[in-house]
Amino acid sequence: MTGYKKAFSEEERRNLADVVQYLNCEARPLFDADEWKQLRHYLHLGIRAHAYDRDEHGVSQLLLALQSCRSVYQDAGLRQATMVTALLYPLSTHDVVPAAELRQVFGNDAAHLIECMTRVMRMYDEHDHRVSNQQSGTDTESASAMEDENFRKLLLSMAEDIRVVICLISNRYVLMRLLNHNADVQYRLRVTETCRLLYTPMSHRLGLYSIKRELEDMALKYEDRPTFDSIAHQLQLTKAARDAYMSAFIAPLEKRLRETTHLNFYIKGRTKSISSIQHKLQVQQTTLDRIFDLFAIRIIIDEPDQRREKADCWQAYSIVTDMYQPNPKRLKDWLSIPKSNGYESLHITVAGPDRKWVEVQIRTKRMDEIAERGLAAHWLYKGIKSQGAVDQVMASIREILEHNASPDEMMKDLSLGLYQEEIFVFTPKGDVFKLPKGATVLDLAFQIHSKLGLSCVGAKVGNKNVKINYQLHSGDQVEILTSPQQSPKQDWLNIVVTTKAKMRIRQGLKEIENREAEAGKELLQRRFKNRKIEMEEGVLSKVIIRMGFKTQTQFFHALAIQEIDVDDVLKSYEAMQTPVIQGEPEAHSAEQFDLRIANAATARDKGSSNNGDVLVIDKDLRGLDYSLAGCCHPIYGDEVVGFVSISGGIRIHRADCPNIRNLAEQYPYRIVRAKWSGKSGSQYSITLRVIGQDDIGIVSNISSVINKEKDTLLRAINIDAEGGLFRGHLTVVVQDLSSLNSLIKKISIIKGVKQVERVN
Repeated sequence: MTGYKKAFSEEERRNLADVVQYLNCEARPLFDADEWKQLRHYLHLGIRAHAYDRDEHGVSQLLLALQSCRSVYQDAGLRQATMVTALLYPLSTHDVVPAAELRQVFGNDAAHLIECMTRVMRMYDEHDHRVSNQQSGTDTESASAMEDENFRKLLLSMAEDIRVVICLISNRYVLMRLLNHNADVQYRLRVTETCRLLYTPMSHRLGLYSIKRELEDMALKYEDRPTFDSIAHQLQLTKAARDAYMSAFIAPLEKRLRETTHLNFYIKGRTKSISSIQHKLQVQQTTLDRIFDLFAIRIIIDEPDQRREKADCWQAYSIVTDMYQPNPKRLKDWLSIPKSNGYESLHITVAGPDRKWVEVQIRTKRMDEIAERGLAAHWLYKGIKSQGAVDQVMASIREILEHNASPDEMMKDLSLGLYQEEIFVFTPKGDVFKLPKGATVLDLAFQIHSKLGLSCVGAKVGNKNVKINYQLHSGDQVEILTSPQQSPKQDWLNIVVTTKAKMRIRQGLKEIENREAEAGKELLQRRFKNRKIEMEEGVLSKVIIRMGFKTQTQFFHALAIQEIDVDDVLKSYEAMQTPVIQGEPEAHSAEQFDLRIANAATARDKGSSNNGDVLVIDKDLRGLDYSLAGCCHPIYGDEVVGFVSISGGIRIHRADCPNIRNLAEQYPYRIVRAKWSGKSGSQYSITLRVIGQDDIGIVSNISSVINKEKDTLLRAINIDAEGGLFRGHLTVVVQDLSSLNSLIKKISIIKGVKQVERVN
């Protein structure tokens, strides 16, 4: 590795030496001699093959892989297979070593994890490249990495194995640390946003609190450096006094515990993280000098017998509260019922010296390990691949990723509980349910069972009847009341706070909308049949778009609930179905039509214009009154011809319009030449037909391309999917033919789009 070090800065060389020394001392005993030799061999092979070079943002992939390997072990407590994955996945992404060879050396488990991590990182790189391209040429400091719905595919792939989730969290955590002095500010902000919105809440849900705290601090540092520096500076000024106070609090407590108990323990003090302080400053609208719980005292008991853990913690609690006056309202018992992510501890706030409030956390060494490294890591490194609490957390994450309607909602639901406390409620049978603070009766009903939630009409709390929006409190005994006539309502989404309840309500509302839409479709089909009109999908799609609906489901649902009238739909359909033929009975000669008279006439057709500077008709005659034909929708730049109507105005058609060809055969003397002139000063509405693969995010990609086009507007969209394909009609507003052609070209090269064409 000596030659490779030349590419590193002094700080990077120190970091490299530090992580190599750590892995040699701590990780080497986990591998046998042959495995360790092969690990070093593959690492050097990857370096020579440039798999660990710097990426396009200047980040050393060697440092990233080595430090991620250390983090997986040190911060998350995972062992060989995941460590090998964190270190060697670049070999797979760069096709340096075949997967079969890695499987033969490190086993099926490690090979499977490397395969999953490789797939995720390739998708991640594609996503990052796509977002980076979207950013280029804009003035925004940070384009949202969450806006791309294809990101959901990456997350679902990542959620296939919890160790892949932890490996990627460690990878992003290390990347954030490496970006501290990176010159690519846009990239740093983009990574920071993704970590804040995604990996911080995931770390919280998995109980990886040490990673979560540092991710929050780094996010604040990169996104709001003045605030971060201000709090850090104030903490530094008060550090000596704070350390002295913690020592004054701990010394007599430690002495009493050793004198009166046989517990094997140690005590440490910890200052709140800068991001936690900032959150408290915002919530309480206060200043740093008025926050009294800037630090916490932690008593860690080394008790190998898990059956005695709770008793030992309560024994220590009795000593603490005997020495210092407790605040009973601040007691948090996470021993009797642990948090949903496996966190166990006993918290009490007491009045210390000088009557200052101090939070004391009491837990065992096992509990502290889970609190710092996470419940998942605690079980997995012991060789257990499935555990109830872990599976529940992963199931909830997958549910959020699979069912949420938008990236914004997905991020909001993932972050739920990040700063919330939990409450515990009981059913009449004595079952205990954990819910976030602020949860309602409706939340509990969905937590018990989806069908119970959909039919919930209220509850009995104690002996009192309450409504579905009643907020529950710890210790409540709740009996859910139901009715078979009940169905979900839109305003229920404003009542519930849990992810599960929100998703089930959305699904219920969607099912109701689909059922009503089917009824609306049957109603329209019957009316068409009664009128003896054959329903054409193409014409109906245009009617739907013109009436302002984005999807057929919304349109048919509006029919079913009588938001729109069936007769109005039929009228619009017949008007759109009738071809626009501007010819009149052959009762006039060409001499009877005077273009100068036509110039003075008032156009009767909707959408007529008097822009003589744009369109030149016949022999350089300008300013004539004309209107654009509705059958072919000509726009600036199209080859066009004019047709003299009986009203005296000129109707402009595209030269390739079928109607104008028919009219030219019947009334050749009414055809006049026309051409565009000057610059386009108008906007034209055009419908495009798009066919492609029914992939997640393809509609979002199409919309994104349209929205980025200058002077181009997406007015309406209607999409149907069947058999793995989608067919859509897009109504866009453009300035001229070149803008339209450019847009069609850009849409056609979007991955998954098979055909784009202009609809007459």
